[in-house]
Amino acid sequence: MRWSIHQLHQLQHKGLTIDEVADVSELKEVDTSIRDISPVRIHGRADVSAKKFTFHLTIEGTMQLPCSRTLVDVSYPFAIESTETFFLNDYDATDEESHVVQGDAIDLMPIVKELILLEVPMQVFGEQPDHPDAVPQSGKGWTVISEEELENKIDPRLAKLAKFFENKNES
Repeated sequence: MRWSIHQLHQLQHKGLTIDEVADVSELKEVDTSIRDISPVRIHGRADVSAKKFTFHLTIEGTMQLPCSRTLVDVSYPFAIESTETFFLNDYDATDEESHVVQGDAIDLMPIVKELILLEVPMQVFGEQPDHPDAVPQSGKGWTVISEEELENKIDPRLAKLAKFFENKNES
């Protein structure tokens, strides 16, 4: 996923088609919520001109993330479409998808990794809330309850206090 400027200029009239599979397993160390990630398929094309290189990319893969409710691994497929433009000299800095060529080569892997990290959702929920490997929902002296159950349930230590105020209102 790395081309020299000279190679790209040679492909200017022919065009460049991209279809590669890349291992991005080091993303597990960058974002610990990614428990596993399959090799990603990167495909697309590049438009090459004298001072500008535009890559139209589609990045597809699957990552394993923890379920927010049960912490069981959930398979999360992703497909990212992006257009990245590289300029040989200054460019409009307001466009996030524009870059200045550093050195004499263009490497797409840092951009691909960044796009994948941006695709990681904040929460993922599995299909089976009662999965056998799920985090326990109760234990000795505690249980997980919903907010509705919490609002309707009166703390038994305060139940007599509620009766005290009822008696005062009656008199």
